[in-house]
Amino acid sequence: MQTEYTGRLLYDYAYIHNIDDRLSELASIAEAENWEYKHSPNPKPLPILYYYFHYTFERVQEQNKIYCSIDDKFSCFNTGLVTIHQEPIYALFSKNTLPDKAPWRFVKFCRRGEYELSKFKELPDIATYFEDPSDLVFDCRLDFRINIEHIIEENRERFPEPFQSMDDYALQIILKGAIDNAKERVRRNYKVAVPQYYKQQVQLLIPICLTEPNVADLALLVQKYEGNYRGMTCLTLDMAYSNARQLARPDTEWLNP
Repeated sequence: MQTEYTGRLLYDYAYIHNIDDRLSELASIAEAENWEYKHSPNPKPLPILYYYFHYTFERVQEQNKIYCSIDDKFSCFNTGLVTIHQEPIYALFSKNTLPDKAPWRFVKFCRRGEYELSKFKELPDIATYFEDPSDLVFDCRLDFRINIEHIIEENRERFPEPFQSMDDYALQIILKGAIDNAKERVRRNYKVAVPQYYKQQVQLLIPICLTEPNVADLALLVQKYEGNYRGMTCLTLDMAYSNARQLARPDTEWLNP
Protein backbone atom coordinates (compact mmCIF):
# COMPACT_ATOMS: atom_id res chain seq x y z
CA MET A 1 0.00 0.00 0.00
CA GLN A 2 2.86 2.39 0.66
CA THR A 3 5.63 1.30 -1.69
CA GLU A 4 6.83 4.12 -3.96
CA TYR A 5 3.64 6.06 -3.38
CA THR A 6 3.60 9.43 -5.15
CA GLY A 7 0.24 10.92 -4.18
CA ARG A 8 -0.29 11.75 -7.84
CA LEU A 9 -4.09 11.91 -7.72
CA LEU A 10 -4.09 14.46 -4.92
CA TYR A 11 -1.43 16.61 -6.57
CA ASP A 12 -3.23 16.47 -9.91
CA TYR A 13 -6.25 17.88 -8.10
CA ALA A 14 -4.63 20.54 -5.97
CA TYR A 15 -1.44 22.45 -5.45
CA ILE A 16 -0.34 22.04 -1.83
CA HIS A 17 2.61 24.10 -0.66
CA ASN A 18 4.81 22.09 1.72
CA ILE A 19 2.61 19.09 2.43
CA ASP A 20 4.61 18.17 5.54
CA ASP A 21 3.81 21.49 7.23
CA ARG A 22 0.16 21.25 6.26
CA LEU A 23 -0.12 17.78 7.78
CA SER A 24 1.55 19.00 10.96
CA GLU A 25 -1.19 21.63 11.16
CA LEU A 26 -3.83 18.92 10.70
CA ALA A 27 -2.29 16.81 13.46
CA SER A 28 -2.29 19.82 15.79
CA ILE A 29 -6.03 20.45 15.49
CA ALA A 30 -7.17 16.81 15.28
CA GLU A 31 -7.81 14.52 18.22
CA ALA A 32 -4.45 13.45 19.61
CA GLU A 33 -3.01 10.42 17.85
CA ASN A 34 0.42 8.94 17.19
CA TRP A 35 1.11 9.34 13.47
CA GLU A 36 4.75 8.19 13.60
CA TYR A 37 6.21 4.78 12.81
CA LYS A 38 7.38 2.85 15.84
CA HIS A 39 9.30 -0.09 14.43
CA SER A 40 11.10 1.29 11.38
CA PRO A 41 12.79 4.52 10.28
CA ASN A 42 10.34 7.24 9.28
CA PRO A 43 10.52 7.94 5.51
CA LYS A 44 8.92 11.36 6.10
CA PRO A 45 7.36 13.35 8.96
CA LEU A 46 4.08 11.87 10.24
CA PRO A 47 4.15 8.98 7.75
CA ILE A 48 0.90 7.38 8.94
CA LEU A 49 -0.98 10.65 8.53
CA TYR A 50 0.67 11.23 5.16
CA TYR A 51 -0.68 7.97 3.76
CA TYR A 52 -4.01 8.38 5.54
CA PHE A 53 -4.61 11.81 4.00
CA HIS A 54 -3.65 10.81 0.46
CA TYR A 55 -5.71 7.62 0.42
CA THR A 56 -8.66 9.37 2.02
CA PHE A 57 -8.59 11.89 -0.82
CA GLU A 58 -8.51 9.10 -3.41
CA ARG A 59 -11.48 7.39 -1.79
CA VAL A 60 -13.65 10.52 -1.48
CA GLN A 61 -12.83 11.40 -5.06
CA GLU A 62 -13.89 7.90 -6.10
CA GLN A 63 -17.15 8.28 -4.14
CA ASN A 64 -17.87 11.82 -5.44
CA LYS A 65 -17.61 13.24 -1.93
CA ILE A 66 -15.64 16.36 -2.87
CA TYR A 67 -18.16 19.22 -2.85
CA CYS A 68 -18.00 22.66 -4.42
CA SER A 69 -19.21 25.88 -2.83
CA ILE A 70 -22.32 27.70 -4.01
CA ASP A 71 -20.23 30.04 -6.18
CA ASP A 72 -17.94 27.20 -7.38
CA LYS A 73 -14.87 29.06 -6.14
CA PHE A 74 -14.09 26.60 -3.34
CA SER A 75 -14.15 22.86 -2.78
CA CYS A 76 -13.74 20.66 0.28
CA PHE A 77 -13.77 17.11 1.54
CA ASN A 78 -14.18 15.48 4.92
CA THR A 79 -10.83 14.24 6.25
CA GLY A 80 -12.53 11.71 8.51
CA LEU A 81 -10.68 13.22 11.49
CA VAL A 82 -12.21 15.20 14.34
CA THR A 83 -11.09 17.67 16.99
CA ILE A 84 -10.96 16.78 20.68
CA HIS A 85 -14.57 18.05 20.81
CA GLN A 86 -15.58 15.60 18.04
CA GLU A 87 -16.03 18.36 15.46
CA PRO A 88 -15.32 17.09 11.92
CA ILE A 89 -12.32 18.53 10.07
CA TYR A 90 -12.46 19.38 6.36
CA ALA A 91 -9.76 20.13 3.79
CA LEU A 92 -10.60 23.40 2.02
CA PHE A 93 -9.41 24.38 -1.48
CA SER A 94 -9.87 27.46 -3.69
CA LYS A 95 -9.76 27.79 -7.46
CA ASN A 96 -6.14 27.99 -8.58
CA THR A 97 -5.40 31.01 -10.75
CA LEU A 98 -1.74 30.12 -11.35
CA PRO A 99 -0.96 28.84 -14.87
CA ASP A 100 0.29 25.29 -15.42
CA LYS A 101 -0.82 24.19 -11.98
CA ALA A 102 -3.52 21.89 -10.64
CA PRO A 103 -7.07 23.31 -10.88
CA TRP A 104 -7.35 23.80 -7.10
CA ARG A 105 -5.10 25.21 -4.41
CA PHE A 106 -5.09 24.08 -0.78
CA VAL A 107 -6.26 26.78 1.64
CA LYS A 108 -6.50 25.28 5.14
CA PHE A 109 -8.02 22.62 7.35
CA CYS A 110 -11.35 23.79 8.77
CA ARG A 111 -13.50 22.71 11.66
CA ARG A 112 -17.14 22.17 10.69
CA GLY A 113 -18.24 25.36 12.42
CA GLU A 114 -15.70 27.71 10.83
CA TYR A 115 -16.87 30.63 8.70
CA GLU A 116 -15.15 29.46 5.50
CA LEU A 117 -17.41 26.42 5.28
CA SER A 118 -20.55 28.56 5.27
CA LYS A 119 -19.88 28.96 1.53
CA PHE A 120 -21.13 25.39 1.04
CA LYS A 121 -24.82 24.50 0.81
CA GLU A 122 -24.01 21.13 2.37
CA LEU A 123 -20.84 19.46 3.58
CA PRO A 124 -19.57 16.08 2.41
CA ASP A 125 -19.67 12.92 4.49
CA ILE A 126 -16.64 10.81 5.38
CA ALA A 127 -15.23 8.18 3.04
CA THR A 128 -16.68 4.69 3.45
CA TYR A 129 -14.96 1.42 2.64
CA PHE A 130 -17.42 -1.44 3.05
CA GLU A 131 -21.08 -2.33 2.59
CA ASP A 132 -21.24 -5.58 4.54
CA PRO A 133 -20.06 -5.18 8.17
CA SER A 134 -19.40 -8.93 8.33
CA ASP A 135 -16.37 -8.34 6.11
CA LEU A 136 -14.70 -6.68 9.09
CA VAL A 137 -14.90 -9.81 11.22
CA PHE A 138 -12.90 -13.02 10.88
CA ASP A 139 -15.23 -15.92 10.03
CA CYS A 140 -13.87 -18.94 11.91
CA ARG A 141 -16.03 -21.29 9.83
CA LEU A 142 -13.84 -20.77 6.78
CA ASP A 143 -10.66 -22.65 5.93
CA PHE A 144 -7.33 -20.83 6.17
CA ARG A 145 -4.75 -21.49 3.44
CA ILE A 146 -1.26 -20.02 3.19
CA ASN A 147 1.67 -20.46 0.81
CA ILE A 148 4.45 -20.11 3.38
CA GLU A 149 7.26 -20.57 0.86
CA HIS A 150 5.93 -17.75 -1.29
CA ILE A 151 5.54 -15.40 1.68
CA ILE A 152 9.16 -15.94 2.70
CA GLU A 153 10.47 -15.64 -0.85
CA GLU A 154 8.67 -12.34 -1.48
CA ASN A 155 8.97 -10.69 1.93
CA ARG A 156 12.15 -11.82 3.67
CA GLU A 157 13.32 -8.23 4.20
CA ARG A 158 10.23 -7.57 6.36
CA PHE A 159 11.22 -10.16 8.94
CA PRO A 160 13.14 -8.95 12.01
CA GLU A 161 16.56 -10.34 12.79
CA PRO A 162 17.66 -13.05 13.37
CA PHE A 163 14.85 -14.51 11.21
CA GLN A 164 15.75 -12.47 8.16
CA SER A 165 19.15 -14.20 7.99
CA MET A 166 17.89 -17.78 8.46
CA ASP A 167 17.91 -20.29 5.65
CA ASP A 168 14.58 -20.96 3.97
CA TYR A 169 13.86 -24.30 5.65
CA ALA A 170 14.48 -23.09 9.21
CA LEU A 171 12.39 -19.98 8.64
CA GLN A 172 9.56 -22.01 7.10
CA ILE A 173 9.39 -24.23 10.18
CA ILE A 174 9.29 -21.26 12.56
CA LEU A 175 6.78 -19.32 10.46
CA LYS A 176 4.50 -22.33 10.07
CA GLY A 177 4.36 -22.79 13.84
CA ALA A 178 3.69 -19.08 14.39
CA ILE A 179 0.90 -19.11 11.80
CA ASP A 180 -0.69 -22.21 13.36
CA ASN A 181 -0.72 -20.40 16.70
CA ALA A 182 -2.19 -17.30 15.03
CA LYS A 183 -4.99 -19.39 13.51
CA GLU A 184 -5.95 -20.70 16.93
CA ARG A 185 -5.74 -17.25 18.48
CA VAL A 186 -8.04 -15.63 15.96
CA ARG A 187 -10.50 -18.52 16.15
CA ARG A 188 -10.74 -18.05 19.92
CA ASN A 189 -11.08 -14.28 19.57
CA TYR A 190 -12.26 -12.96 16.21
CA LYS A 191 -11.45 -9.38 17.29
CA VAL A 192 -7.75 -10.16 17.02
CA ALA A 193 -8.10 -9.84 13.24
CA VAL A 194 -7.84 -6.15 12.27
CA PRO A 195 -9.45 -5.01 8.99
CA GLN A 196 -7.74 -2.96 6.29
CA TYR A 197 -8.91 -1.75 2.87
CA TYR A 198 -6.93 -2.25 -0.31
CA LYS A 199 -7.91 -2.31 -3.99
CA GLN A 200 -11.66 -2.29 -3.43
CA GLN A 201 -11.57 -5.07 -0.86
CA VAL A 202 -11.53 -5.44 2.90
CA GLN A 203 -8.71 -7.67 4.09
CA LEU A 204 -7.73 -8.82 7.58
CA LEU A 205 -4.46 -8.48 9.48
CA ILE A 206 -3.50 -11.24 11.92
CA PRO A 207 -0.57 -11.08 14.38
CA ILE A 208 2.43 -13.35 13.81
CA CYS A 209 4.47 -13.88 16.98
CA LEU A 210 7.92 -15.30 16.22
CA THR A 211 9.77 -14.69 19.49
CA GLU A 212 7.22 -14.25 22.28
CA PRO A 213 3.68 -15.69 22.40
CA ASN A 214 1.93 -12.35 22.96
CA VAL A 215 4.23 -9.97 21.10
CA ALA A 216 3.63 -9.59 17.35
CA ASP A 217 6.63 -9.37 15.03
CA LEU A 218 4.72 -9.28 11.75
CA ALA A 219 1.16 -9.07 10.45
CA LEU A 220 -0.20 -11.75 8.15
CA LEU A 221 -2.58 -10.33 5.55
CA VAL A 222 -5.48 -12.61 4.62
CA GLN A 223 -8.54 -12.13 2.43
CA LYS A 224 -11.54 -14.16 1.37
CA TYR A 225 -10.92 -16.07 -1.83
CA GLU A 226 -13.40 -18.58 -3.29
CA GLY A 227 -15.06 -19.27 0.02
CA ASN A 228 -11.94 -19.52 2.19
CA TYR A 229 -9.25 -17.30 3.64
CA ARG A 230 -6.03 -17.03 1.71
CA GLY A 231 -2.80 -15.75 3.21
CA MET A 232 -1.58 -13.10 0.80
CA THR A 233 1.59 -11.63 2.29
CA CYS A 234 3.14 -10.42 5.50
CA LEU A 235 3.61 -6.79 6.54
CA THR A 236 5.78 -5.03 9.06
CA LEU A 237 3.83 -3.71 12.04
CA ASP A 238 4.25 -0.12 10.86
CA MET A 239 2.88 -0.99 7.43
CA ALA A 240 0.00 -2.91 9.01
CA TYR A 241 -0.97 -0.06 11.33
CA SER A 242 -0.81 2.50 8.54
CA ASN A 243 -3.03 0.35 6.33
CA ALA A 244 -5.53 -0.40 9.11
CA ARG A 245 -5.75 3.27 10.11
CA GLN A 246 -7.43 4.04 6.80
CA LEU A 247 -10.65 2.41 8.02
CA ALA A 248 -10.47 3.37 11.68
CA ARG A 249 -8.06 3.93 14.51
CA PRO A 250 -7.12 0.37 15.56
CA ASP A 251 -8.01 -0.48 19.13
CA THR A 252 -6.37 -3.83 19.62
CA GLU A 253 -4.08 -5.69 21.94
CA TRP A 254 -1.29 -6.13 19.40
CA LEU A 255 -1.36 -3.49 16.66
CA ASN A 256 -0.33 -0.20 18.20
CA PRO A 257 1.83 2.60 16.75
